[in-house]
Amino acid sequence: MRNLNQKEIKKLKMQNCFAENWSKIQVDEEFNVKYVNNVRFYGNIRIGKLNNTVKYSDGLEKHSMIRNADIFNCAIGDNVFISNVKSLSNYRIEDQVIIENVGQLFVEGKSIFGNGYEIEILNEGGGRELKIFDKLTAQIAYMLVLYRHDEKLVRSIEKMIDKYVENEKSEIGTIGKNSKILNTNKITNVKIGSNTIISNVTELFNGTVISNSSAPTIIGNGVIAKNFIIHSGSKIDDNVIIDGCFIGQSVKLGKQYSAENSAFFANCEGFHGEACSIFAGPYTVTHHKSTLLIAGLFSFFNAGSGTNQSNHMYKLGPLHQGIIERGSKTGSFSYMLWPSRVGAFTAVIGKHYSNFDTTDFPFSYINEVNGKSILTPAMNLLSVGTTRDSEKWPNRDKRTDSNKLDLINFELFNPYTIGKVFNGYNKLLEFVEKTDKKVSYVNHNGVKIPRLLLKTTSKYYRLAIDIFIGQSVLKKLDKINLSNFVEAKELFDEDVNFDSWFDMSGLIISTRSSEELQLKIKNNEIKNIDELSYEFNKIFNNYSKEGWKWTLGLIEKYLGIDPKNITADNLINIIEKWKKSSLKLNKMVGKDATKEFNIITKIGFGIDGDEDAKDADFEAVRGTYEGNKFVIQLKEKALEIEEIAEKIMGLIG
Repeated sequence: MRNLNQKEIKKLKMQNCFAENWSKIQVDEEFNVKYVNNVRFYGNIRIGKLNNTVKYSDGLEKHSMIRNADIFNCAIGDNVFISNVKSLSNYRIEDQVIIENVGQLFVEGKSIFGNGYEIEILNEGGGRELKIFDKLTAQIAYMLVLYRHDEKLVRSIEKMIDKYVENEKSEIGTIGKNSKILNTNKITNVKIGSNTIISNVTELFNGTVISNSSAPTIIGNGVIAKNFIIHSGSKIDDNVIIDGCFIGQSVKLGKQYSAENSAFFANCEGFHGEACSIFAGPYTVTHHKSTLLIAGLFSFFNAGSGTNQSNHMYKLGPLHQGIIERGSKTGSFSYMLWPSRVGAFTAVIGKHYSNFDTTDFPFSYINEVNGKSILTPAMNLLSVGTTRDSEKWPNRDKRTDSNKLDLINFELFNPYTIGKVFNGYNKLLEFVEKTDKKVSYVNHNGVKIPRLLLKTTSKYYRLAIDIFIGQSVLKKLDKINLSNFVEAKELFDEDVNFDSWFDMSGLIISTRSSEELQLKIKNNEIKNIDELSYEFNKIFNNYSKEGWKWTLGLIEKYLGIDPKNITADNLINIIEKWKKSSLKLNKMVGKDATKEFNIITKIGFGIDGDEDAKDADFEAVRGTYEGNKFVIQLKEKALEIEEIAEKIMGLIG
């Protein structure tokens, strides 16, 4: 870089430029004064090359230049396009950046850019505060928010965050290369990553936008965002208002959505509705107006239109919180009174005015009948929706960033869900044994379970357990290229671990692994956020190994077989049960799918014709049962199950 010469200064003045002190301006050796017009410079200024074009949009390029702007204390990279900016202050602007038609874009004082900002998450009344920062993951947040009872653990993690935040403080902001900031009113104390697109935004205040070439971030029309972190690949658009929010990777918020004191992790979507103090784990989705999510923990959740919760203890304020475990759904205009806890993969329908806890009964329906909450265990196992959801989530992972922050296990049946199924199965057997036959319902943790369904639904839980054990065994056998039983038996000669497992907002983790990690944190064996994320990744990558040990424990508890002494007959029996249960579940899911093609679903088709017109119109729009892609996959899967079972049992035998 060099100082301007007198000829350049004279030329700039002729081009209506002004400098508080021309000696404080440094330029690239190849600087061309021709492309700077009507600019006022204040403080220390550095300007790179202006000798090439910038890509303004597809098919449109403009020559780099700086014009019609007031610029204070900025370092400007090569080949930028800055035009019509009222105030640009205290920024390092990297190469190929476009800034046009912007009111104010400045850093004021020493900023944290949203890092370390504390939000009152999950409980509006406080007590579960979360410090957001640009390396936050769903798992780190889970520990910070849910383990407040372990003060030493929380303080240890917060110290790591504080240390990180301190290093991020600066009086200078960054606008990363290839970014575009267009037609925007006001941006204050915001750090902007490369390839970001900010267009027609109303206001951004105190935040960080993470973005890169493989996962650009878009912030669009009418957005107002304050005290935020927005991560790579996300799109915030259409008059969204957020205040005190963490937006994770590939999140979409739009269509007038509003949120405060909330965290949205990977692949969440929010449109039309409202969020207040929610912990939205991966794949939390709400698409409807009049839908309020408040003071709740969610993941893989789909909120039906008009979904609402109440967290008020009316004399003491909004104190309560709710937990809806992974994979659950709410029907239109469902209502729940907090505190309540909904078991995994449960559908909640109707309005529920009493508190309940169904954590030990996953894959269930909770209906409201005459003001009572009725639980039907296991029935959601048979739903085509549950099977379809479990298969679509991996395919809908929109994260294109090579560094995926949130650790997500997509398996429908895993030690967490099957552990819950096993508990529910045993409770149902206990209810069958102890419940008077004159009783219509069994009361359990705020819900009523129909007595006549106890035996039937327990059998459905057995299906899930048999399928899980068989699947786990087949996965292990597949890895060794099995040729005989002796090879298979060696896989069972491992230590058994039947600890409980849980869903740490996407990460399926054993209690033992979690406790070991917590101990490392409290003993200061983990020094910083990067090391903490590394430890979580180790647990994630060790899932299969630890999960197998748990499966061996389940075989021991559920089947009464000592894994180390397993016989060929035992193993064949496990595969046979897997085959029988898988085919049965496959058939029931297929039967559920036929409901999508029955006479009721054809109402409104062939509007002005006869029955033939109705059938033809329905087929043209929805297709046929036999031709449905999902149904075809079910049939193919049934054949595959038969083939695999026969092959493996033949090798073992």
